[in-house]
Amino acid sequence: MTSRFAQIAPHLERQAIELPSWAFGNSGTRFRVFGTPGTPRDPFEKIADAAQVHAHTGLAPSVALHIPWDKVDDYAALRTHAESLGVALGTINSNTFQDEEYKFGSLAASDPAARQRAIDHHFECIDIMHETGSRDLKIWLADGTNYPGQDDMRRRQDALAESLATIYERIGDDQRLVLEYKFFEPAFYHTDVPDWGTAYAQVAALGDRAMVCLDTGHHAPGTNIEFIVMQLQRLGKLGSFDFNSRFYADDDLIVGAADPFQLFRIMVEVVRGGGYDEGSDVGFMLDQCHNIEEKIPGQIRSVLNVQEMTARALLIDREALNAAQRANDVLTANGILMDAFYTDVRPDLAAWRESRGLPADPMAAYAASGYRDRIVAERVGGTQAGWGA
Repeated sequence: MTSRFAQIAPHLERQAIELPSWAFGNSGTRFRVFGTPGTPRDPFEKIADAAQVHAHTGLAPSVALHIPWDKVDDYAALRTHAESLGVALGTINSNTFQDEEYKFGSLAASDPAARQRAIDHHFECIDIMHETGSRDLKIWLADGTNYPGQDDMRRRQDALAESLATIYERIGDDQRLVLEYKFFEPAFYHTDVPDWGTAYAQVAALGDRAMVCLDTGHHAPGTNIEFIVMQLQRLGKLGSFDFNSRFYADDDLIVGAADPFQLFRIMVEVVRGGGYDEGSDVGFMLDQCHNIEEKIPGQIRSVLNVQEMTARALLIDREALNAAQRANDVLTANGILMDAFYTDVRPDLAAWRESRGLPADPMAAYAASGYRDRIVAERVGGTQAGWGA
């Protein structure tokens, strides 16, 4: 392990990336959901699979739940199950985009009955948070319109603000409301929370415990995502990340698959803004679906990609970079950044993992563990979890 890497290791030790329960269920395209042998049939099995990722990487100590996909009769039992496997239950994600009543919107809908149904659903999610010990209630809305004139956009923003305020009043003192935005889809004319500015405006009106979630796939092409990261950290409103990749739109593929350099640039701003400092409350989570690759290895690869780019970002000579920037030495400043990006940190990471009792190669260790063969043999019968379950 190099001496420079040893200096950044304390920051890496604080790295924790939450896994989404839905990544372990079946997923697919708009045309078909594909099945895989050994897919979990309930939230208990999803958490067991997620625990494998943490056991092999040491990077994923919590699992986010999606309600109602992960509803159970006994959340205390689910929490105990998770803790027995070495992980915790994390963010509770609401779902107001699959019920018939939400056809024309939920928290921003013109219909008061639809809004109240959506508010009541979030109250249920908050009750679940009390049982699971979760800090964050994450809200992503499919609300919007498809045609000009279909609805009054300003009235919908007012309705959204009122709905969010009602939900915010219910969260506990140790909990947060985190609002996620998305450029488009499924609404195509306008989306009610389409960008970080709208999300910021809504949460800023609520209070200190309302934050913004940045999904790395939820932007228009060419958007400088790292600028948004900087700005939200600067404003104290970057609550969490949903890490994934995008080639053309929101594809939810393995983070870093399309543009590793973008992931590096994002992590540069996270580090610059104190996202990995002691006491930082920025949450890091994956939001991915694996429809052609194996799910557990897909999540292992994802957290390793984030870890690698974080290590590279931490290796930047900040003193030299700052001096070059202040001197307007364009090429030197860019060169310092690129030198860090091109540094191969994989040997140091492998040695560091071994020093902490983890496999040097988590992908190979999982493949050799026999876990996949066991769940394929054991999980016969029942209904596999997938979109909507």
